[in-house]
This record gives sequence, C-alpha cells and structure tokens, in this order.
Amino acid sequence: QVQLVESGGGLVQAGGSLRLSCAASGRTFSTYVVGWFRQAPGKQREFVAGISSGGASTDYAPSVKGRFTISRDNAKNTAQLQMNSLKPEDTAVYYCATAVYAIVVKAPTLYRYWGQGTQVTVSS
Repeated sequence: QVQLVESGGGLVQAGGSLRLSCAASGRTFSTYVVGWFRQAPGKQREFVAGISSGGASTDYAPSVKGRFTISRDNAKNTAQLQMNSLKPEDTAVYYCATAVYAIVVKAPTLYRYWGQGTQVTVSS
C-alpha cells in the first residue's frame, strides 16, 4: 500500500509560480507511474501531468504544457509539480496519485492510490 501526502498549495497572483510536492510512503514508489490531477468546483477531476516510474517519460494536459513541469526523486520517494505562469483557470484542488503501468496513463480510474489534495488558488 502507498500513502501519498501533497503539499505546497496556496494563494498566488496570476503569472506567479507554485511548486507542489507529493511525499509517498512505501518501498515500491519507484515502480509506480505518478500522476497529478486537479478538480475545480463543479467540474470533473482532470489529468494535469504524469511521469513514468523511472522518470524518463512525461506527459501533460494541453492546457498546462509549457507552463508546468513534473519530476520525481525515487531515492526520496517524492514527486513534484512546478507550476509557472499560473492563470485563474488553474484554480483547483490538486491531487497526486500512483498507477501500476509501464507508460503514463491519463484516466483517473487507472490510478489506485490518491493523496488528500492541496488547494491552489490563482487570483486575477
């Protein structure tokens, strides 16, 4: 079993930056794909970014590509989401999650373990 804890959310002005972190328990973290998702009020949870187990492959939602960067440190059991040039429409609760796949997958239903989420609010 994997437990995930997100941190780093907060309130930021449009154009600003935040760095989210996801800390994982368990010795199998390095075998999982890590995904970042977000959910705004009244909307479905959506894929933001994902990274393969070894970190060699990443994927991004078109809305964040070029602004967000996902990374991981398997030695420390952590994953990060660097968010730059933030926009009000990035406001949401952000979740990290893990999946057992050989490639980055985007469907939330394919992810087994989830963190509790961290709020990101971008003011205009």
